[in-house]
Amino acid sequence: MDAAAALNEIAFWLERGRAATFKVQAFRKAAGIIGGLDPSEVEARARDGRLKSMKGIGDRTYQVVRQAVDGGVPDYLADLRERSAGPLTTDGTALYAELRGDLHSHSDWSDGGSPIPLMADAAQLLGREYLALTDHSPNLTIANGLTAERLTEQLDVVAEINGSNANGFRLLTGIEVDILESGELDQTPDMLDRLDIVVSSVHSKLRADRGTMTRRMLGGIRDPHTNVLGHCTGRLVEGSRGTRPQSEFDAGKVFAACAENNVAVEINSRPERQDPPDDLIQLALDAGCLFSIDSDAHAPGQLDFLQYGAARAAKNNVPAERIITTWPLDRLLEWSKKG
Repeated sequence: MDAAAALNEIAFWLERGRAATFKVQAFRKAAGIIGGLDPSEVEARARDGRLKSMKGIGDRTYQVVRQAVDGGVPDYLADLRERSAGPLTTDGTALYAELRGDLHSHSDWSDGGSPIPLMADAAQLLGREYLALTDHSPNLTIANGLTAERLTEQLDVVAEINGSNANGFRLLTGIEVDILESGELDQTPDMLDRLDIVVSSVHSKLRADRGTMTRRMLGGIRDPHTNVLGHCTGRLVEGSRGTRPQSEFDAGKVFAACAENNVAVEINSRPERQDPPDDLIQLALDAGCLFSIDSDAHAPGQLDFLQYGAARAAKNNVPAERIITTWPLDRLLEWSKKG
Protein backbone atom coordinates (compact mmCIF):
# COMPACT_ATOMS: atom_id res chain seq x y z
CA MET A 1 0.00 0.00 0.00
CA ASP A 2 1.04 3.64 -0.29
CA ALA A 3 3.48 4.41 2.54
CA ALA A 4 2.27 7.96 3.21
CA ALA A 5 -1.34 6.77 3.25
CA ALA A 6 -0.40 4.07 5.77
CA LEU A 7 1.28 6.60 8.06
CA ASN A 8 -1.67 8.98 7.83
CA GLU A 9 -4.14 6.20 8.57
CA ILE A 10 -2.17 5.20 11.63
CA ALA A 11 -2.32 8.81 12.82
CA PHE A 12 -6.07 8.81 12.18
CA TRP A 13 -6.68 5.79 14.38
CA LEU A 14 -4.42 7.17 17.12
CA GLU A 15 -6.24 10.53 17.05
CA ARG A 16 -9.60 8.81 17.17
CA GLY A 17 -8.40 6.84 20.20
CA ARG A 18 -7.10 10.01 21.92
CA ALA A 19 -3.45 8.95 21.90
CA ALA A 20 -0.76 11.35 23.08
CA THR A 21 -0.18 14.22 20.65
CA PHE A 22 3.55 13.56 20.30
CA LYS A 23 2.85 10.01 19.18
CA VAL A 24 0.35 11.13 16.53
CA GLN A 25 2.67 13.86 15.30
CA ALA A 26 5.46 11.38 14.70
CA PHE A 27 3.36 9.58 12.10
CA ARG A 28 1.93 12.77 10.57
CA LYS A 29 5.44 14.23 10.24
CA ALA A 30 6.78 11.06 8.65
CA ALA A 31 3.84 11.02 6.22
CA GLY A 32 4.66 14.56 5.19
CA ILE A 33 8.29 13.65 4.57
CA ILE A 34 7.41 10.55 2.55
CA GLY A 35 4.69 12.35 0.64
CA GLY A 36 7.22 14.87 -0.63
CA LEU A 37 9.40 12.23 -2.25
CA ASP A 38 9.02 10.35 -5.50
CA PRO A 39 7.62 6.84 -4.78
CA SER A 40 10.63 5.21 -6.43
CA GLU A 41 12.95 7.15 -4.14
CA VAL A 42 10.91 6.14 -1.09
CA GLU A 43 11.17 2.50 -2.14
CA ALA A 44 14.90 2.70 -2.77
CA ARG A 45 15.62 4.47 0.53
CA ALA A 46 13.44 2.01 2.45
CA ARG A 47 15.10 -1.04 0.95
CA ASP A 48 18.69 0.07 1.47
CA GLY A 49 18.08 1.61 4.88
CA ARG A 50 18.86 5.23 3.98
CA LEU A 51 15.36 6.21 5.08
CA LYS A 52 16.40 5.61 8.69
CA SER A 53 18.89 8.46 8.54
CA MET A 54 16.29 11.03 7.45
CA LYS A 55 15.25 13.50 10.14
CA GLY A 56 11.69 12.75 11.23
CA ILE A 57 11.82 9.02 10.45
CA GLY A 58 12.11 6.82 13.52
CA ASP A 59 12.31 3.08 13.98
CA ARG A 60 8.54 2.60 14.09
CA THR A 61 7.78 4.83 11.12
CA TYR A 62 10.60 3.23 9.14
CA GLN A 63 9.14 -0.22 9.81
CA VAL A 64 5.73 0.98 8.59
CA VAL A 65 7.21 2.42 5.39
CA ARG A 66 9.32 -0.67 4.71
CA GLN A 67 6.35 -3.01 5.09
CA ALA A 68 4.18 -0.78 2.89
CA VAL A 69 6.88 -0.69 0.21
CA ASP A 70 7.01 -4.48 0.31
CA GLY A 71 3.35 -4.49 -0.70
CA GLY A 72 1.59 -5.46 2.50
CA VAL A 73 -0.45 -3.74 5.17
CA PRO A 74 2.04 -2.73 7.89
CA ASP A 75 1.68 -4.81 11.04
CA TYR A 76 1.18 -1.74 13.22
CA LEU A 77 -1.64 -0.48 11.01
CA ALA A 78 -3.30 -3.90 10.82
CA ASP A 79 -3.26 -4.13 14.62
CA LEU A 80 -4.76 -0.63 14.98
CA ARG A 81 -7.51 -1.43 12.51
CA GLU A 82 -8.41 -4.56 14.45
CA ARG A 83 -8.37 -2.88 17.87
CA SER A 84 -9.82 0.52 16.97
CA ALA A 85 -12.39 0.10 14.23
CA GLY A 86 -15.38 -0.48 16.50
CA PRO A 87 -17.77 2.27 17.63
CA LEU A 88 -16.48 4.80 20.16
CA THR A 89 -19.73 4.41 22.09
CA THR A 90 -22.77 2.18 21.74
CA ASP A 91 -25.09 4.97 22.91
CA GLY A 92 -26.92 7.20 20.44
CA THR A 93 -26.10 5.06 17.43
CA ALA A 94 -29.46 5.66 15.74
CA LEU A 95 -29.09 9.43 16.03
CA TYR A 96 -25.46 9.28 14.92
CA ALA A 97 -26.59 7.52 11.75
CA GLU A 98 -28.82 10.50 10.96
CA LEU A 99 -25.99 13.04 11.10
CA ARG A 100 -25.03 14.37 7.68
CA GLY A 101 -22.35 16.87 8.55
CA ASP A 102 -20.23 18.74 11.04
CA LEU A 103 -20.05 22.52 11.45
CA HIS A 104 -16.96 22.98 13.65
CA SER A 105 -13.43 21.88 12.67
CA HIS A 106 -9.91 23.29 12.59
CA SER A 107 -6.92 22.89 10.29
CA ASP A 108 -3.23 23.76 10.53
CA TRP A 109 -4.15 27.24 9.34
CA SER A 110 -4.94 27.99 13.00
CA ASP A 111 -4.43 25.53 15.87
CA GLY A 112 -5.34 22.27 14.13
CA GLY A 113 -2.72 19.67 13.37
CA SER A 114 -3.41 18.76 9.74
CA PRO A 115 -3.75 20.40 6.32
CA ILE A 116 -7.20 21.22 4.99
CA PRO A 117 -7.24 18.44 2.34
CA LEU A 118 -6.58 15.77 4.99
CA MET A 119 -9.48 17.04 7.08
CA ALA A 120 -11.77 17.01 4.04
CA ASP A 121 -10.64 13.51 3.03
CA ALA A 122 -11.25 12.14 6.52
CA ALA A 123 -14.73 13.66 6.64
CA GLN A 124 -15.60 11.94 3.38
CA LEU A 125 -14.23 8.60 4.57
CA LEU A 126 -16.48 8.89 7.62
CA GLY A 127 -19.48 9.39 5.37
CA ARG A 128 -20.05 13.10 5.98
CA GLU A 129 -21.89 15.03 3.28
CA TYR A 130 -20.42 18.33 4.44
CA LEU A 131 -17.84 19.74 6.83
CA ALA A 132 -17.44 23.37 7.85
CA LEU A 133 -13.86 24.57 8.15
CA THR A 134 -13.96 26.96 11.12
CA ASP A 135 -10.47 28.11 11.99
CA HIS A 136 -10.07 30.75 14.68
CA SER A 137 -10.38 34.53 14.31
CA PRO A 138 -7.51 37.02 14.76
CA ASN A 139 -8.06 37.86 18.44
CA LEU A 140 -7.05 34.33 19.43
CA THR A 141 -3.36 34.85 18.71
CA ILE A 142 -2.36 31.82 20.78
CA ALA A 143 -4.25 29.70 18.23
CA ASN A 144 -2.81 31.55 15.20
CA GLY A 145 -6.20 33.08 14.41
CA LEU A 146 -6.84 34.13 10.81
CA THR A 147 -6.79 37.76 9.76
CA ALA A 148 -9.23 38.82 7.05
CA GLU A 149 -6.38 38.50 4.54
CA ARG A 150 -5.48 34.94 5.55
CA LEU A 151 -9.14 33.93 5.67
CA THR A 152 -9.57 35.29 2.13
CA GLU A 153 -6.68 33.06 1.02
CA GLN A 154 -8.32 30.10 2.76
CA LEU A 155 -11.54 30.64 0.83
CA ASP A 156 -9.61 30.08 -2.39
CA VAL A 157 -8.23 26.80 -1.01
CA VAL A 158 -11.73 25.63 -0.09
CA ALA A 159 -13.03 26.58 -3.54
CA GLU A 160 -10.25 24.58 -5.17
CA ILE A 161 -11.02 21.50 -3.06
CA ASN A 162 -14.72 21.73 -3.85
CA GLY A 163 -13.99 22.27 -7.54
CA SER A 164 -11.98 19.06 -7.74
CA ASN A 165 -14.46 16.95 -5.79
CA ALA A 166 -16.82 14.93 -7.95
CA ASN A 167 -18.56 12.81 -5.31
CA GLY A 168 -20.93 15.37 -3.83
CA PHE A 169 -19.05 16.19 -0.64
CA ARG A 170 -18.93 19.91 0.22
CA LEU A 171 -16.35 21.69 2.35
CA LEU A 172 -18.11 24.73 3.78
CA THR A 173 -16.40 28.04 4.37
CA GLY A 174 -16.58 29.14 7.95
CA ILE A 175 -14.97 30.53 11.07
CA GLU A 176 -15.02 30.05 14.82
CA VAL A 177 -15.15 33.72 15.64
CA ASP A 178 -14.42 35.10 19.09
CA ILE A 179 -17.18 36.94 20.89
CA LEU A 180 -15.17 39.87 22.18
CA GLU A 181 -15.69 41.43 25.62
CA SER A 182 -17.84 44.08 23.95
CA GLY A 183 -20.14 41.39 22.51
CA GLU A 184 -18.92 42.15 18.98
CA LEU A 185 -17.58 39.45 16.67
CA ASP A 186 -13.86 39.32 15.95
CA GLN A 187 -14.00 39.63 12.15
CA THR A 188 -15.21 42.23 9.68
CA PRO A 189 -18.89 42.08 8.70
CA ASP A 190 -17.92 41.97 5.02
CA MET A 191 -15.76 38.91 5.65
CA LEU A 192 -18.46 37.18 7.70
CA ASP A 193 -20.94 37.85 4.90
CA ARG A 194 -18.81 35.66 2.61
CA LEU A 195 -18.93 32.58 4.83
CA ASP A 196 -21.33 29.64 4.85
CA ILE A 197 -21.16 29.07 8.62
CA VAL A 198 -20.23 31.27 11.57
CA VAL A 199 -19.66 29.59 14.95
CA SER A 200 -19.40 32.26 17.66
CA SER A 201 -17.63 31.36 20.90
CA VAL A 202 -16.14 32.92 24.02
CA HIS A 203 -12.49 31.99 24.58
CA SER A 204 -11.21 34.57 27.08
CA LYS A 205 -12.01 35.81 30.59
CA LEU A 206 -14.24 32.81 31.15
CA ARG A 207 -14.48 33.56 34.89
CA ALA A 208 -16.16 36.93 34.35
CA ASP A 209 -19.20 37.59 36.55
CA ARG A 210 -22.63 36.37 35.51
CA GLY A 211 -23.94 39.72 34.28
CA THR A 212 -20.82 40.55 32.26
CA MET A 213 -20.73 37.13 30.59
CA THR A 214 -24.46 37.21 29.83
CA ARG A 215 -24.21 40.62 28.13
CA ARG A 216 -21.19 39.46 26.15
CA MET A 217 -22.88 36.29 24.93
CA LEU A 218 -26.11 38.09 24.05
CA GLY A 219 -24.14 40.52 21.89
CA GLY A 220 -22.63 37.66 19.89
CA ILE A 221 -25.91 35.78 19.59
CA ARG A 222 -27.77 38.83 18.35
CA ASP A 223 -25.23 39.55 15.63
CA PRO A 224 -27.05 38.47 12.44
CA HIS A 225 -23.96 36.62 11.22
CA THR A 226 -23.95 34.09 14.07
CA ASN A 227 -25.27 30.64 13.16
CA VAL A 228 -24.03 28.51 16.05
CA LEU A 229 -23.16 29.30 19.67
CA GLY A 230 -20.01 27.26 20.30
CA HIS A 231 -19.17 25.36 23.55
CA CYS A 232 -21.26 27.80 25.55
CA THR A 233 -19.89 27.19 29.07
CA GLY A 234 -16.21 26.82 28.14
CA ARG A 235 -15.81 24.06 30.71
CA LEU A 236 -13.19 21.28 30.67
CA VAL A 237 -14.02 18.10 32.54
CA GLU A 238 -10.92 16.00 31.75
CA GLY A 239 -7.86 15.77 29.54
CA SER A 240 -4.29 17.03 29.25
CA ARG A 241 -5.28 20.67 29.77
CA GLY A 242 -6.75 19.88 33.18
CA THR A 243 -10.24 20.83 34.28
CA ARG A 244 -12.01 24.19 34.18
CA PRO A 245 -15.37 25.13 35.70
CA GLN A 246 -18.16 26.34 33.49
CA SER A 247 -18.73 30.04 32.93
CA GLU A 248 -21.53 31.72 34.83
CA PHE A 249 -24.29 33.31 32.74
CA ASP A 250 -28.07 33.65 32.65
CA ALA A 251 -28.88 30.52 30.66
CA GLY A 252 -32.57 31.45 30.37
CA LYS A 253 -31.73 34.72 28.64
CA VAL A 254 -29.00 33.22 26.49
CA PHE A 255 -31.09 30.34 25.18
CA ALA A 256 -34.15 32.55 24.68
CA ALA A 257 -31.94 34.79 22.53
CA CYS A 258 -30.69 31.77 20.59
CA ALA A 259 -34.26 30.68 19.84
CA GLU A 260 -35.33 34.23 18.94
CA ASN A 261 -32.35 34.82 16.64
CA ASN A 262 -32.36 31.37 15.01
CA VAL A 263 -28.95 30.46 16.47
CA ALA A 264 -28.23 26.79 17.10
CA VAL A 265 -26.74 25.71 20.43
CA GLU A 266 -23.71 23.54 19.86
CA ILE A 267 -23.47 20.13 21.48
CA ASN A 268 -19.69 19.96 21.47
CA SER A 269 -18.54 16.38 21.01
CA ARG A 270 -15.05 16.66 22.44
CA PRO A 271 -14.80 14.28 25.43
CA GLU A 272 -12.91 16.86 27.50
CA ARG A 273 -15.65 19.46 27.01
CA GLN A 274 -19.04 17.64 27.08
CA ASP A 275 -20.49 21.10 26.63
CA PRO A 276 -23.24 22.10 27.40
CA PRO A 277 -23.85 19.95 30.49
CA ASP A 278 -27.09 17.99 30.54
CA ASP A 279 -29.07 20.50 32.59
CA LEU A 280 -28.32 23.26 30.09
CA ILE A 281 -29.25 21.04 27.15
CA GLN A 282 -32.62 20.59 28.83
CA LEU A 283 -32.99 24.35 29.32
CA ALA A 284 -32.15 24.95 25.66
CA LEU A 285 -34.70 22.31 24.65
CA ASP A 286 -37.39 23.98 26.74
CA ALA A 287 -36.48 27.35 25.20
CA GLY A 288 -37.16 25.97 21.72
CA CYS A 289 -33.55 26.07 20.51
CA LEU A 290 -32.06 24.30 17.55
CA PHE A 291 -28.87 22.30 18.11
CA SER A 292 -25.71 21.50 16.16
CA ILE A 293 -23.77 18.35 17.03
CA ASP A 294 -20.17 19.23 16.16
CA SER A 295 -16.81 17.54 16.57
CA ASP A 296 -14.63 20.64 17.18
CA ALA A 297 -11.98 18.43 15.56
CA HIS A 298 -8.39 19.65 15.47
CA ALA A 299 -7.19 16.52 13.65
CA PRO A 300 -8.73 14.05 11.17
CA GLY A 301 -9.31 11.24 13.65
CA GLN A 302 -11.20 13.58 15.98
CA LEU A 303 -13.90 14.07 13.35
CA ASP A 304 -15.39 10.80 14.54
CA PHE A 305 -16.00 12.33 17.98
CA LEU A 306 -19.47 13.13 16.63
CA GLN A 307 -20.40 9.75 18.11
CA TYR A 308 -19.96 11.20 21.59
CA GLY A 309 -22.09 14.23 20.77
CA ALA A 310 -24.84 12.05 19.35
CA ALA A 311 -24.80 9.93 22.50
CA ARG A 312 -25.28 13.01 24.71
CA ALA A 313 -28.06 14.39 22.49
CA ALA A 314 -29.85 11.03 22.54
CA LYS A 315 -29.48 10.80 26.32
CA ASN A 316 -31.22 14.16 26.61
CA ASN A 317 -33.95 13.25 24.08
CA VAL A 318 -33.04 15.98 21.61
CA PRO A 319 -35.25 15.38 18.54
CA ALA A 320 -33.32 14.76 15.31
CA GLU A 321 -35.36 17.36 13.45
CA ARG A 322 -34.05 20.05 15.80
CA ILE A 323 -30.44 19.11 15.10
CA ILE A 324 -29.27 21.11 12.08
CA THR A 325 -26.43 18.69 11.30
CA THR A 326 -29.05 16.08 10.38
CA TRP A 327 -30.36 18.41 7.67
CA PRO A 328 -29.48 18.06 3.98
CA LEU A 329 -27.02 20.64 2.69
CA ASP A 330 -29.52 22.76 0.75
CA ARG A 331 -31.74 23.18 3.79
CA LEU A 332 -28.76 23.92 6.02
CA LEU A 333 -27.42 26.65 3.74
CA GLU A 334 -30.85 28.22 3.34
CA TRP A 335 -31.10 28.34 7.12
CA SER A 336 -27.55 29.60 7.67
CA LYS A 337 -28.30 32.73 5.67
CA LYS A 338 -31.45 33.11 7.78
CA GLY A 339 -33.45 34.13 4.78
